[in-house]
Amino acid sequence: MNNVIYLMLRRMRLPLILLVLTYAISILGLTLIPGVDDQGNPWRMDFFHAIYFVSFLGSTIGFGEIPYPFTGAQRMWTTFVIYAAVISWLYAIGSILTLIQDPGLRRVLALSSFSRQVRRLPEQFFIVCGYGDAGSWLVHELTERGIYCVVIDQDRDNILSLEVEDLHTDVPGLQGDATESGALISAGLKHHLCRGVICLTGSDNSNLEIAITSKLLAPGVAVFCQSDYSDSAANMLSFGTDHIIDPFEIFASRFSLMFHAPSMYLVYEWMTAVHNAPLSELKTPPPGTWVLCGYGRFGKSVHEYLALKGINTRLIEADVLTTAAPEGTIAGRGTEAGTLLEADIKVAAGVIAGTDDDANNLSILITARDLNPELFTVGRQNLRSKDEIFQAARIDLTMQPSVITAQQILSLILAPLLDDFLRLASEQTEEWANLLVSRVAGVVEDVAPTLWDLEVSPLHMPTVFDCLIRSEEVRIEHLCANPRNRSDMLPVVPLLLKRDTGNILLPAMDTPLRGGDQLLLCGREEARAHVDHIMHDHRALHYTRTGIDRPSGTVWRRLMRGRT
Repeated sequence: MNNVIYLMLRRMRLPLILLVLTYAISILGLTLIPGVDDQGNPWRMDFFHAIYFVSFLGSTIGFGEIPYPFTGAQRMWTTFVIYAAVISWLYAIGSILTLIQDPGLRRVLALSSFSRQVRRLPEQFFIVCGYGDAGSWLVHELTERGIYCVVIDQDRDNILSLEVEDLHTDVPGLQGDATESGALISAGLKHHLCRGVICLTGSDNSNLEIAITSKLLAPGVAVFCQSDYSDSAANMLSFGTDHIIDPFEIFASRFSLMFHAPSMYLVYEWMTAVHNAPLSELKTPPPGTWVLCGYGRFGKSVHEYLALKGINTRLIEADVLTTAAPEGTIAGRGTEAGTLLEADIKVAAGVIAGTDDDANNLSILITARDLNPELFTVGRQNLRSKDEIFQAARIDLTMQPSVITAQQILSLILAPLLDDFLRLASEQTEEWANLLVSRVAGVVEDVAPTLWDLEVSPLHMPTVFDCLIRSEEVRIEHLCANPRNRSDMLPVVPLLLKRDTGNILLPAMDTPLRGGDQLLLCGREEARAHVDHIMHDHRALHYTRTGIDRPSGTVWRRLMRGRT
């Protein structure tokens, strides 16, 4: 606010000086010019009447000559006052209108309003740098779960879209450069409620600058960064960036699983799915030679992972020299039938359209399908605004970098243990994945599971911790039992138990809990509320442990004590 006042005073300095001089000279002249009263005696106007007269005359109200009719000299001076005041006010009003339209003042006002909104946030929040496809998707999902966000984006249109978005919580937005420390500080980087900074600007260099600034100014704040290049990721890691997400590598690694471990692929898909999204179906790509169009960031990742799985690929690339495509790569975009025929599309098992142009990707897939209707099609969708078009194209598998990035970050925020679980799960066999898929499908039916973390501590599990202090055993099944009928288990699957002595994948229900344990659960949304109730209600936990429903009221407890 001090900056706003300073800027207004600086820009209005000359008009204000002119107004003050005009009024001062007008008032002084009225007090010096002699007049006559109603008796014909000489009279001079005092300062009070002069100020009063000039005030209503300057505003063109015009109450008349006060307190006595004017002489000719006074009327001549009044004529000067009229024109001088009108000209001065026109100049001042014009300056005010110009000031209101000044981009500098608008930026200062917007920044001041934005800072006030951030200071008034009632709970912990995340700073999202970039409100493009990934940023908008992530903000929507976070606010739907009651998590507050603050957005910084250079594009004015993106900030306007944020303002009209129907979100579950108010999201302050600032048009500015997130690489500048001032913008991050205004967004609450040093605020005690700031939980993390999420870098989704679409530029690795910008994300790197934001990560460095955040770690230097607020070392304790978690930083999530999207990175499409390995050298940028290594640089981010050297500055202590907590989580680095490469959507191309994530997709390539999971896609390669579909050939030899489809159940493991489903594990990844289900655990990082959108809230209340339908469960992904099991898809098995056919073996054989695949045609890969585009050898950029995406194409290189897919080619590398498919090669590790022994899958042969024929490459098509428009700019062979720039991308350093390997020998044998066919020069072309893949949108032409001739290029696809040269890559033996008619005998290929599948085609992957992985360029950075959505129109070209659709053209590749449609042309390839016309030449070989049995192809398994994989398409890269760069813009979420093309959802309807890609759905109409009936592509077997669609890769959206923005959605993959946002899903990964969302999972890390909602269930930090998920990263450990997926890392450990990748080391398991396909039979283990089949067992997990069947167990999860049995409790969630046709909707993607909800994941959440639990920690055995006085703050998060007061009832469980009290029992452990009294040396009373509490097992996982006691948390997962229905608090209304303990013989019925809630639709919950324990995924990971993390403790000092080691991690336990898919822990058994009869596993005893210890202080400091961390537990990752998945299941239906309503089951989470029941588990939370058991963790905070001593009566509910006592019932799920012993089967005895203790009375909640003082009178009933005394009556039951008297019976025993």
